[in-house]
Amino acid sequence: MRKSKKTNTIVRGIGSGILLALIVLLSALYVLYSYGLLDVPDTWPLRLRAGLTVLTVSITVGALYGLYRSMQTKIQFDRLQDTLILWEKGNPARPIGPIGGEMEGLADQLERVGKKWEEQVNSLQRLSTHNAQLAEQARVSAIVEERQRLARELHDAVSQQLFAISMTATAVGRTFEKDLARARRQVELIEEMASVAQSEMRALLLHLRPVYLEGKPLYQGLSELVREIQAKAAIEITLDMDAGLELVKGIENHLFRIVQEALSNTLRHAKADRMEIVVVRRSDALRMSLKDNGVGFELDEKKQASYGLSLMQERVSEIGGSIRYITAPGKGTRIELTVPLVNGEQRGSEE
Repeated sequence: MRKSKKTNTIVRGIGSGILLALIVLLSALYVLYSYGLLDVPDTWPLRLRAGLTVLTVSITVGALYGLYRSMQTKIQFDRLQDTLILWEKGNPARPIGPIGGEMEGLADQLERVGKKWEEQVNSLQRLSTHNAQLAEQARVSAIVEERQRLARELHDAVSQQLFAISMTATAVGRTFEKDLARARRQVELIEEMASVAQSEMRALLLHLRPVYLEGKPLYQGLSELVREIQAKAAIEITLDMDAGLELVKGIENHLFRIVQEALSNTLRHAKADRMEIVVVRRSDALRMSLKDNGVGFELDEKKQASYGLSLMQERVSEIGGSIRYITAPGKGTRIELTVPLVNGEQRGSEE
């Protein structure tokens, strides 16, 4: 579609150039003829040849002029469009620079908008760093609140599963001698409920004994988190990240919490045995991908609320980034994040 629009622009430019050349030619011929300055050949063959020559030259010049103008316009348009595409993807746009022509004013406006956008993202990231520092100071009160939340989850999830297991086990004792097939189905049900309860407990243990960054770089924190989980759960987790990549504290804390939430969801809901975490820096943006081979799910508002996806969305928004969820029943789940790094912010820039 984009290529077709560019072709149409070039064709229209050539057509406009030819039309302009013909208008100028006819106007010049009329003026010269009116003042008797036009020397018209005596014979029709010579007149025809002269007319065709002048017409051909005019059309050629007009086409070349139209092509030149349309190519200039196309280049200007492409530069502006590339800038908008970078903004749409969450990446800081490079300076447009002077482009000349009719779009010079628009380019200046876009550059001013881009600077304001970068300032806003920068402010968001600085604010997130400040919030992270406040969160460290208020961690004691947060621990109390977290314990209350875990107590509710234990009651709502694990304790109900254990109660169901207890009731089913009692029923097995009654039906074992009367109906062996039914007793076997009840035992299978107990196994399934025990597996669900175990997954819930693993996820809760992740919250009960969380790994904190505490001033460590993101790579070190994620590596410790992966080791902690793999020691407790039968899941293979691979971390692909440059060990030397360091960011401002606010961004690192939010990304770390997002990974924690994603791992908790995988343990509790996905029934996955493998997960991949990839963190890379691409120019002026950080990209993170979290992918598991679990059961997946239908993405709707209810699932987003129950799976904590909205919390991840809030954390990403606080650092000016974007997040995308890709999942379907039986297809696993992939989470992709993009966080702009304004002015190449590094960990040391805040100190």
